[in-house]
Amino acid sequence: MALIYMRKAKTSDIDAMMEIIDEAKALLKADGSTQWQDGHPDRALLLDDIEHGFARVLIVDGEVAGTATLMTAPDPNYAKIEGSWSDTTDPYGTIHRIAISSKFRGLKLSKFFFSNLISDTYSQEIYHMRIDTHEMNKRMQHLVKEFGFKYTGIIYVSDAIDGKRLAYELSMVK
Repeated sequence: MALIYMRKAKTSDIDAMMEIIDEAKALLKADGSTQWQDGHPDRALLLDDIEHGFARVLIVDGEVAGTATLMTAPDPNYAKIEGSWSDTTDPYGTIHRIAISSKFRGLKLSKFFFSNLISDTYSQEIYHMRIDTHEMNKRMQHLVKEFGFKYTGIIYVSDAIDGKRLAYELSMVK
């Protein structure tokens, strides 16, 4: 059994994080998705996530196996939605930029990572979560539904190719 855990990312993790993001970009492209094909997320964005304490890494036997951003500040992209959020008053956490290294794909680590991100949010006394994904990203849609996220509508993000995203929300019991 491997030692698997999640922690806040450090600046020293950036090269491994970028390698994972670049692999994920290639996988999305192979799936026919335009998500992440306009150059982001890039190194500067991930370093900003680290600086703000939002970046997380999944560690497997001492190696960075996954990267994600757990944003606990309001996301400006979520201010407008074609549809509606079920909760518009309480604070929420947002999962962004989640990816697993190709070296570790197929081990169901995305489920482990998601569970840890949800637990981390809950431990911060934040009981609502949001996430968005491209309509072509069937893997992510399956994962968010498996964790009980409910589809809430369409939001738009800054993306040079296609900014339309499917938005999902999860409410946890306090």
